Amino acid sequence: MISVRKIVRAINLESKRIEKNLGISIPQLLTLKHLNEQSDYKSTMRRLKDFLSLNASTVTGIVARLEAKGYIARLPDPNDKRSTPIVLTSKGNELIKKSNESLHERISRNLDRISDEEYLIIVQPPYSYFFRNFHYLL
Repeated sequence: MISVRKIVRAINLESKRIEKNLGISIPQLLTLKHLNEQSDYKSTMRRLKDFLSLNASTVTGIVARLEAKGYIARLPDPNDKRSTPIVLTSKGNELIKKSNESLHERISRNLDRISDEEYLIIVQPPYSYFFRNFHYLL
């Protein structure tokens, strides 16, 4: 159980490290990485909402903050005035490259140190929340 607490603490510390070093939150980083994984570097608010498993108003705030920092842009769709695709900018792409020492590497190192029994504990609630919502970083 001590190892599980260490992993949860490592996740919290990594989240703070990302915010300090990159100036963005984990959900914002996940948004940038999601856009980076798309073949055209674009997504919609609906797809982001579904990907992040967050409500629409929360995603709207995330997108607004990233847009204000120049990491993403909203492009009007000439074929559908109701839709405004969100695209990753070159500045956003550079930030993703900067985050190479990722949470994945740190979590992987910690997961390698725990027993199978402890691993089964962390994939159950309440710890499973992290793996369900931040698996993209892993």
